[in-house]
Amino acid sequence: MVVCWSSLERDCRERLIDRSFRRAKTDLGLGTPLAPIPQVNNEIYAALGDLWYTAEDAPVALLRAESKLLNPWVAAEMTTKLGQRRCQILDVGCGAGFLSNHLGALGHDVTGLDASEDALAVAARHDPGHTVRYLRGDALKLPFEDASFDVVCAMDFLEHVEKPEQAIAEAARVLRPSGVFFFHTFNRNFWAWLVIIKGVEWFVQNTPPRLHVLRLFLKPAEVGTMCLAHGLAALELRGMRPRLGWPFWRMLLSRSVSAEFAFKFTSSLQLGFSGSARKSG
Repeated sequence: MVVCWSSLERDCRERLIDRSFRRAKTDLGLGTPLAPIPQVNNEIYAALGDLWYTAEDAPVALLRAESKLLNPWVAAEMTTKLGQRRCQILDVGCGAGFLSNHLGALGHDVTGLDASEDALAVAARHDPGHTVRYLRGDALKLPFEDASFDVVCAMDFLEHVEKPEQAIAEAARVLRPSGVFFFHTFNRNFWAWLVIIKGVEWFVQNTPPRLHVLRLFLKPAEVGTMCLAHGLAALELRGMRPRLGWPFWRMLLSRSVSAEFAFKFTSSLQLGFSGSARKSG
């Protein structure tokens, strides 16, 4: 018997992609007319405590790795767009303060807002200068006057709410004219589902169910449309992906995220993407 390995390999690959695509449709709530709509599990952030800063066997370690790339990028972009001055900054969905504390240490006037009291307490404990104001609040109804901030950040946040446009509208409302909105989120496509959702489930220990759900991911064009609808223009986007190397391969083998694991910016927006938009006026 002669086996055509190329045909067999192609058939196996097509079957795997077909099964994965059907699973992705289920995650989108498109499997059947009566399929329950998957809900993102935001409760996991309510009781992490100092694991925010120490855990390697949990997906929060990926957030720490992201922050090592995103924090200096936000700071540098602020200088480029707003000049060398002290800015009033609102960090929406600040979590345990990775970005807030970084910008506060640079001398900016920072307010961090989150729904989790536990995360806010951790953020305050890790604020080296004890200068950041941490508040519990609703990102869809911000407790601030119009035009209160020079900068609003929403890092790894838009994909965790059912109404991302309302969050963007509120960010625009509290921004001053010419203020800057920074964000990081994930694209909604098959590859993002496979890498960001299933890859983390497969290769990072203690990943809870529904850490992310595909239906809440956002296409770059959708974010751009939402921003423009609320007076945020000059949209700039850049992609992000893991940096390949031993820390990456070690994660695949050990299912833990070491301190050396890192991300890099890329021209492709297929997975995660970061961006900024400026308020008109």
